[in-house]
Amino acid sequence: MLGVDNPQALDFPEQCETERLLIRPPRPGDGAAMHAAVMESLAELRPWLPWAVNPASAEEYETLCRRKYAEWLLRDDLMLTLWRKADGVFVGASGLHRIDWSVPCMEIGYWCRTSLSGQGYITEAVRGITRFAFEHLRAQRLEIHCDERNSRSAAVAQRAGYALEALRRNAARGTDGTLRHVLVFVRFPEGAPQQHQG
Repeated sequence: MLGVDNPQALDFPEQCETERLLIRPPRPGDGAAMHAAVMESLAELRPWLPWAVNPASAEEYETLCRRKYAEWLLRDDLMLTLWRKADGVFVGASGLHRIDWSVPCMEIGYWCRTSLSGQGYITEAVRGITRFAFEHLRAQRLEIHCDERNSRSAAVAQRAGYALEALRRNAARGTDGTLRHVLVFVRFPEGAPQQHQG
């Protein structure tokens, strides 16, 4: 199977659902809900995510949502927001980033608001986004990267069926400026070769 020559012409659904979640790109008007979830969760996000060290304002999050929706339409970056179907509560965010459409290969990132963490929402979301990427985006390789010290993030990757492929030593700076090792987890489509034969 060849890669995607013109991703802007690739037609795929604008949302997907799991048992408890509606997963869709950010839209105008989502900024306030996203900002509230970030502000609630700063203590958990700051050790791992640089953008949480100096959080943006609610107005800046609204601008971010509009920009990310434009990037979705252009297929440059596919940010996704997670909403609880039962009551419309903003759960967190995920997405498909660092996309190489020539493969296609992409990286899944994620975070959950503190009040809803530990309830399986992010594992559920990653499983749903993984299916979406394989079924609709022709993905041939999906990656999850996390700090070696972020055991909760690594556990999500493993529960979602991703295998540890590499430990990249001194591959990133932590939010405190120290060098960090990065774990790289991968998944491939069903039936794809899983290892080199030679």
